[in-house]
Amino acid sequence: MSNRRTPLHAHAYRVAFLRSRAWFARRDAWFAHAATRPEPLACVACGIQANKRDFELHHLDYTGVQQLEDGRWLAREPDGDLIPLHPYCHELLHRLIDRDAVLSRHRNRRVASELALDALRRTLTHAEGART
Repeated sequence: MSNRRTPLHAHAYRVAFLRSRAWFARRDAWFAHAATRPEPLACVACGIQANKRDFELHHLDYTGVQQLEDGRWLAREPDGDLIPLHPYCHELLHRLIDRDAVLSRHRNRRVASELALDALRRTLTHAEGART
């Protein structure tokens, strides 16, 4: 199993699921639930607060995602399997996973994401500290 992203044409998840009604409904439900929490919505990588329009959700696990025989998708991810990231931070997270052989091939997606996220946070914190 690989955590690397595959080209769009070869990966039904990116081509179909992320454009499906099921995903948009699940995404909206995640943000609706997040709005009930007392803490403001912030990117888990850089910590900068923003609103729903400014975020993408990263999957830590795909166990709640399922494609039915008729082609429809089910999006039953637990809230804890989704994390908000700015598009730029999300891209950096995937680059870290894609470029590291251990993260891309020898870890499950949750562990790979958490390790890459820790590295990204350190990098972003260091870069922010250097600017101030």
